Amino acid sequence: MNKIFAMFMLWVSAMVSAQLNHINNGEKISYRIHYGFINAGTADLTTNQINYKGKDHLRVVGVGKSTGIVNTFFKVNDVYESYIDSATGLPSFYVRNISEGSYRRHYETTFNHDNKTLVLYDKLKKNSRNFNTFEGIQDMLSAFYYLRNIDSSKLKVGNQVKLNVWIDDETYPFLLKIVGVEQKKTKFGKIECLKIVPSVQSGRIFKEKEGVTMWVTNDQNHIPVELEAKLMVGSLKASISGYSNLKYNLDFKK
Repeated sequence: MNKIFAMFMLWVSAMVSAQLNHINNGEKISYRIHYGFINAGTADLTTNQINYKGKDHLRVVGVGKSTGIVNTFFKVNDVYESYIDSATGLPSFYVRNISEGSYRRHYETTFNHDNKTLVLYDKLKKNSRNFNTFEGIQDMLSAFYYLRNIDSSKLKVGNQVKLNVWIDDETYPFLLKIVGVEQKKTKFGKIECLKIVPSVQSGRIFKEKEGVTMWVTNDQNHIPVELEAKLMVGSLKASISGYSNLKYNLDFKK
């Protein structure tokens, strides 16, 4: 279960610069996470509009928790927050506060996109570090909402989307490949989805370079409804389990 929620958030990401036109204030999306045949946990994403440093921002909170038998021997309680500038779609402030068994991390990142730098503050060690970074850098959570707002013309079969994502204390480059269009079955019915394969770094967590596949609704919502990942040990699956207050209806077919 270690870092499962973090991995889930990572693969619902894309790097583009756009206003957050397709996100409702007060929306919620929920996922059920399985590790092999084990019901391992849940992930919930919620939004609300706030004013941060004099500018309108979308505050996104992601919470990942272990459930069932996993919770008895490896308790997970991860909280992510991202303050996304409503005008640019870029993150201004990012929190990663995770508790996974005995593993603890509590980082706060402040982005300065004008000079391509950021400040990482470790709340547990009470120290900070400065980093140079890239134009349009995303955190793991804000990247989810960039994918939601990307121009649909860029999400066509055969296209590729490049992204840079800030994780812990390092920037990771990724490539999303649009490989097909499929009808995906969910608990709510079938829905047309784009099949996307991220190219990832194998060896540390993932079994192979293209061991992750996700299905994103082929509409203006661009919501991931399912994700599958082949890990070094076992496999991960995340499926949509609930949603509310979306800006556009989801066209599920029975």
